[in-house]
Amino acid sequence: MENTSAGTPREPEDRGEAVGTLVILGATGDLTSRLLLPGLGRLLTEQPQRRLHLIGADLAPLEAQQWAETVRAAFGSVDATGPAVDHVLAHAEYLVTDASSAEDLQQVLASAAGIPALYFALPPAVTAQAIEALHQVDLPAGTVLALEKPFGVDRASAAALNRRLASLVEEDQVFRVDHFLGKSTVLNILGLRFANYLFEPLLNRDHVAKVEIVYDEQLGLENRAGYYDRAGAMIDMIQSHLLQVMALTTMDAPQSVHATDLRAAKTEALRAVRPFGGDPVTAGRRARYTAGIIGDRRLPSYTDENGVDPERDTETLAEVTLESTTWRWAGVPFILRSGKALGAARREIAITFRQVPHLPAGLDGHLEPTVLRICLKPDAMVLELNVNGPGDPFVLDRGRLTADFGAGRLNPYGEVLHGILERDPSLSLSGEAAKHAWRVIDQIRAAWQSGQVPLEEYPAGSSGPQNWQS
Repeated sequence: MENTSAGTPREPEDRGEAVGTLVILGATGDLTSRLLLPGLGRLLTEQPQRRLHLIGADLAPLEAQQWAETVRAAFGSVDATGPAVDHVLAHAEYLVTDASSAEDLQQVLASAAGIPALYFALPPAVTAQAIEALHQVDLPAGTVLALEKPFGVDRASAAALNRRLASLVEEDQVFRVDHFLGKSTVLNILGLRFANYLFEPLLNRDHVAKVEIVYDEQLGLENRAGYYDRAGAMIDMIQSHLLQVMALTTMDAPQSVHATDLRAAKTEALRAVRPFGGDPVTAGRRARYTAGIIGDRRLPSYTDENGVDPERDTETLAEVTLESTTWRWAGVPFILRSGKALGAARREIAITFRQVPHLPAGLDGHLEPTVLRICLKPDAMVLELNVNGPGDPFVLDRGRLTADFGAGRLNPYGEVLHGILERDPSLSLSGEAAKHAWRVIDQIRAAWQSGQVPLEEYPAGSSGPQNWQS
């Protein structure tokens, strides 16, 4: 089976005037050139009628022509073309800016046309300083604030940040960005669950034995020590991305997929999450990689990577077992796992159904549970089930039904920027949801920091610590 429908950018709720100026704070950083600008290029290609003013702002003394070339190169990487692209390239502006300076931020906003959106492509600490500085700035009506994850460093800091943002703008003007939710396959969870009677009645504690949400990578640190060594696998992937996927998997059907209904459903789903069995000590485990070989690459031990502080005990592989304390899902283990420098990439949601209660005598072969896999890369759905095999029809074999998900017209950051520019926060995290996402992770991290959960090790290129293998 193959679904080749690419679709078009979803029309959001009517929120009045769209954003007229996108300001990227941290314009010379890797996030901007590698992800944000290519995402914008794809969006502008799909929306040739849009006229957007783009302002790059950063401390680096960049000339306007250099900034224009940076934008042009990023657009070229995704073959962005059309009138909207040409307009941005012709009018791209760069301002030398200290994001923590109220005076500098006021000058940036004075250069904006129409409703501005400030995208904080900055480290979390600098973002917090910029938000404080904005309290001394006269913000134009409707100003949108877009913040990258992690949102705070724990539940208390997320709540404090919420309060500071609430004193600046309304909640629907705050976009807590999670580009992971812009992935076409992740969004396909909604269609798979709520548009197919085959699956939705079975997705509950009566029929599901366990759910695994896994994002294992073969990549190592890749020169990201400045961020990763302070975050680790738990914050980098599980606290933000994978918990959001769990929320989409466990939430009740919303009345619509527009912002108010969808965000409320995700928030309630996160509110119900707790460590499995209520025990944060047994619910989590952690490890970091030692030297090893992946393909033709030899990786050093994580602690020998440039910029790493071994005393931080940063994990490069994290696994947590959670549960949703709802009528639908109570007692079903949700295993969320992500790691780096592993021997094989695994990126999927695997829903394992319960075994059949009785197998008729005379049917032979290895009986395995039915598994529904939603693959995140490549984008596909695979249903693994038991069938009568070739040859002897009384011997069971394993069958696979596959449906390839058609790629969306926009890449993940294109989806994120579409929401920001249309002032539609459907794909962003609400303030309450951000606090709930930290609550459960804080409990498990506290057990780690107290020494109750050891930091184990695994060779780069392996599948993880040997005693983790099931």
